Amino acid sequence: MSPRVAVVTGSNKGIGLAIVKALCQKFEGDVYLTARDSGRGEEAVKSLSSEGLKPMFHQLDINDLSSITAAAAYFKDKYGGVDVLVNNAGIAFKVADTTPFATQAEVTLKTNFFATRDMLTHFMPIIKAGGRVVNVSSFVGSRTLNGCSPALQERFRSEDLSEEELVGLMERFVEEAKKGEHKQGGWPDTAYGVSKTGLTTLSMILARRLSKERPGDQILLNACCPGWVRTDMAGPKAPKSPDEGAETPVYLSLLPAGATEPHGRFVSDKQVQPW
Repeated sequence: MSPRVAVVTGSNKGIGLAIVKALCQKFEGDVYLTARDSGRGEEAVKSLSSEGLKPMFHQLDINDLSSITAAAAYFKDKYGGVDVLVNNAGIAFKVADTTPFATQAEVTLKTNFFATRDMLTHFMPIIKAGGRVVNVSSFVGSRTLNGCSPALQERFRSEDLSEEELVGLMERFVEEAKKGEHKQGGWPDTAYGVSKTGLTTLSMILARRLSKERPGDQILLNACCPGWVRTDMAGPKAPKSPDEGAETPVYLSLLPAGATEPHGRFVSDKQVQPW
């Protein structure tokens, strides 16, 4: 039997680092801290090692397809696959950022939706039976969904929405944002929100596919909101500490063997939320 393994993307700081820390304490198996910058990643591993924890490190840049495929091959070869995958890597422009909205839309969706989708495309086939997949999304995504046009809301909530159609919708948002026409297209004025609406919806589509294609494997895949957390991304005024932000992603990562729910849900504070 290969040892069990958990992999957390974008985990050299913030919520990702807190997730790694908690998994090191609670998960029976190897826990991998990953970062696109090896130096920062190794530093983060050292800081946790000084607390008596034993995370391992693997370089992983989700915006680099060759980095994703190399990591997937490594975990398949060494562990026979992955038991827990937490897609935590993400970006957000600050509210006061003066970068043009068109650029914000392209850059934000590139990481938060398209690169995370690349991770899922290459890692889903190597998720082991009984595995757990957690996509770190945001309540901003559900708020954004409610601000979309009725037609868009209907598609995002539809059980027959395909991955291809969802990708088309995300591409359409970026194209319309570049032309300054996204509001006419039925989209709210938030690139981060749209990226997380897309990620939560993708989670639901992939969960339905797992139930259909691997029904006996009891893999649970969910999206979650860690809450508003004090990080470089969210700022110092947020009410939650990173450790508190890690609670729901870790809860979903460690759902007990044999559990059937939640699956294909959006979860916040360990509770399934309406979508």
